Amino acid sequence: MRVIGTAGHVDHGKSTLVQRLTGIDPDRLREEKARGLTIDLGFAWLTLPDGETLGIVDVPGHRDFIENMLAGVGGIDAAVLVIAADEGIMPQTREHLAILDLLGIQTGIIVLSKIDLIDDEEWLDLVELEVQEAVSNTILAEAPILPISAHSGQGIDNLINTLTDLLSDLPPRTDYNQPRLPIDRVFTIDGFGTVVTGTLSGGTLAIGDTVEIQPSSHLGRVRGLQSYKQDVEVALPGSRVAVNVSGIDKNKIERGQVLAFPGQLSPTRLIDVHFRHLADADRPLKHNAEVKFFSGASETIANVRLLNAEQLLPDESGWLQLRLRDAIPLTNRDRFILRYPSPPQTIGGGLIVNAHPEKRWKRFQATVIDDLQTRLEGSPAERVTQVADNDSPVKRPNIQKVTGYTDSELHAALEEAIAQNRLIHLPDNTYLATSRYQAYLAQIESILQDYHQKIPLRLGIPREELRSRLGVKNAFLTMLLDSEQRFEALHNLVKMREHEIAFSPKQQTTIETLLQAMSKEPYTPPSFTDASQITGEDVLYALIDLGEIVLVQSEIIFSRKAYDDMVIGVLAMIDNNGTVDVKGVRDKFGSSRKYAIGLLEHLDAKGITKRVDDERVRGRNAP
Repeated sequence: MRVIGTAGHVDHGKSTLVQRLTGIDPDRLREEKARGLTIDLGFAWLTLPDGETLGIVDVPGHRDFIENMLAGVGGIDAAVLVIAADEGIMPQTREHLAILDLLGIQTGIIVLSKIDLIDDEEWLDLVELEVQEAVSNTILAEAPILPISAHSGQGIDNLINTLTDLLSDLPPRTDYNQPRLPIDRVFTIDGFGTVVTGTLSGGTLAIGDTVEIQPSSHLGRVRGLQSYKQDVEVALPGSRVAVNVSGIDKNKIERGQVLAFPGQLSPTRLIDVHFRHLADADRPLKHNAEVKFFSGASETIANVRLLNAEQLLPDESGWLQLRLRDAIPLTNRDRFILRYPSPPQTIGGGLIVNAHPEKRWKRFQATVIDDLQTRLEGSPAERVTQVADNDSPVKRPNIQKVTGYTDSELHAALEEAIAQNRLIHLPDNTYLATSRYQAYLAQIESILQDYHQKIPLRLGIPREELRSRLGVKNAFLTMLLDSEQRFEALHNLVKMREHEIAFSPKQQTTIETLLQAMSKEPYTPPSFTDASQITGEDVLYALIDLGEIVLVQSEIIFSRKAYDDMVIGVLAMIDNNGTVDVKGVRDKFGSSRKYAIGLLEHLDAKGITKRVDDERVRGRNAP
């Protein structure tokens, strides 16, 4: 499914042309019909000869409603620029053309309308030459120019066939499984509730899906879907969609908000952008200028920070960081438009290259500009690597969403980045920049070496402490440790593989003294405090790390042999009697109630036993 937008001056016959093509009057407001003037977005559709359903967004042409126009053209595949043959290019036509160019609309058609009013062929030739000159440096430079009369129907069949050929050559809309619906209309229907409309991109929506409205974070559920007045179970990317949302009141939704899956979009107030200043802007763009910002169906006030220039003259491009007054859900590669609030004027636009920068950048920083330049113009391998240069591994759909690559383009970019050793493909099918991966490995080694130097009698750093200091998830830490022979994970400790605990002769003597004391009364040994007074706490912890002594509770320890004997004995009693209790353990080992309780609670925590009332049975981890 595809969506096109019709743009042009107010008197150029856009709405009449749409009605001739579709049989639908896109002017839905009473005031529009009374004045013969498109004020807000209008919508229509038709089926092309190849069976493709084509949605049409008819945007206002009057200069007073240019900002309504901006809310409707962000999601279109192609533009139909309508120019009246009896009037030619008008100032508003040039502004529409500039906006289409800035938004990067992929392709389009130029319609010379109202040719039934022209008897002079030379006049038509002159108008066509004027149009060709006006579009020569825009995205419509190669667009076909079609003479049309919506009144008589002349040229309508040719327009439909040209649209069919044009759209069939476009690549398919990419499905990232991250649907995104910029909301351009909100209303209610009796018996159904809240309905929002927009052009869907990024993925499919299905009845029953849980959705989130950003930036308000209100959660709802898709109760029903319509596409071109037809009920559907699943809405496809690239189509106009009406979503009946349950769980969210109409008053909590506004034009400009975005419907998406929960957690997939986050609002931002700070963005890095590449900006192109229009050649016909009437003054330079200065640092700290206040402008109006438009993206998708959203708009807000923004303050401009020029990152690599003192000012931008008309027809110049540069890097900006925009501070938005209102948080808007934006993503990398979104297009945007800037206008001056007063007097109202479109001054330029461009591409968002970083929707969530780390901070407010200092101006004239070469490293910042280099990073932004790579985000804008880097090779496919460089761009996927840049997306994966993250604190944590990145999933393939997220890389695709940021880069906008098709499946085949993304596959080639990932393979190239891996071959160039820019990118690591991790076992869980995520990706991380090689430089970031190597930095994590170096950080682990530094932490371990420092730990071993400061606490040589500890076998290794507790795994959770290492994970916390790295700031990574446990699964990723496991991948990092498993990938490197120089690291070794033992139970809940991590160490450099070559690190070994070495006791001095004096320390070895204290260890023998402790072990002798524990062997005399193996099931009622010295407490942790008493044992540490014999060996010193650091030596005692070393023996625990080495597994020669088992720490059962904060003050209860056993020698390895005594502990193993007690575990075997407890399980044997359970196997023989069905259960065991504290008294049974105490009596079997001639221990005390304190030691018996400590042992059983320890075994419960390890899953070797399971407590049922005051007794124990075998646990899920029992050998």
